Amino acid sequence: MQTTLLRYLQSYLTRKMQNLQLEPKKFFASVKEREEKPFDFLRLLFEGVIAGVVVETVLYPIDTIKTRLQAARGGGQIILKGLYSGLAGVLPASAVFVGVYEPAKQKLLMTLPENLSVVAHLTAGALGGIAASFIRVPTEVVKQRTQTGQFNSAPNAIRMIVAKESFKGLYVGYGSFLLRDLPFDAIQFCIYEQLRLERSENAVIGAFAGALTGAITTPLDVIKTRLMVQGSTNQYKGIFETKALLCYSRYYLIHPSFSSRMEIRNPMF
Repeated sequence: MQTTLLRYLQSYLTRKMQNLQLEPKKFFASVKEREEKPFDFLRLLFEGVIAGVVVETVLYPIDTIKTRLQAARGGGQIILKGLYSGLAGVLPASAVFVGVYEPAKQKLLMTLPENLSVVAHLTAGALGGIAASFIRVPTEVVKQRTQTGQFNSAPNAIRMIVAKESFKGLYVGYGSFLLRDLPFDAIQFCIYEQLRLERSENAVIGAFAGALTGAITTPLDVIKTRLMVQGSTNQYKGIFETKALLCYSRYYLIHPSFSSRMEIRNPMF
């Protein structure tokens, strides 16, 4: 899974490792002065990977439950099945996301006026999400099909998907993935930048935002999962062409995966 909260926690852990101390200024505070120092790309890559692995491992069981509920298959399988394929994707995806987000944020903060720092964080988060999506989508496809019991291992999944659906089969559901993740890749890092100020009330704001985004994006998450796990059956043609998925969008609040997704987005609840 590369849910929004995973990257939210990943980046939060990364900042913890960096041990940055910033004086509170205002919500979405500008960190322009801190960002003028040389950018340590390799350090951020390493820290992003470590944080991503920790978060992926901790939340993987909940993600498996969510995927099986949304896909309506895979019950009774080992709950950690597919973890290694998820971790294999976390390594490069975390590195790419952090590697794009941090320098983009630095450049934008030094270019834009201080009162537009929120725009810098929004834009940098979206750019990081786009860059990482080229890795995260194939990883998500392979991982979710393994989670639902279609394949026994990631290598077998990749081989069979490419053989039956061609290379583009690894990117099925790409549009729904971007619709689900990009807005919140942007929004979450605006909130995250405030969490760097180490104030408890801001942590509550971030926790609430994580749960809320998880709830709002549940319909798109269901659509994404169904598109990714359908395989060569091609039951679902796309986001707007599937009546069954539109029903999920309409009644998502009672969908069994709703609470699981909120927990993934916000483990504080």
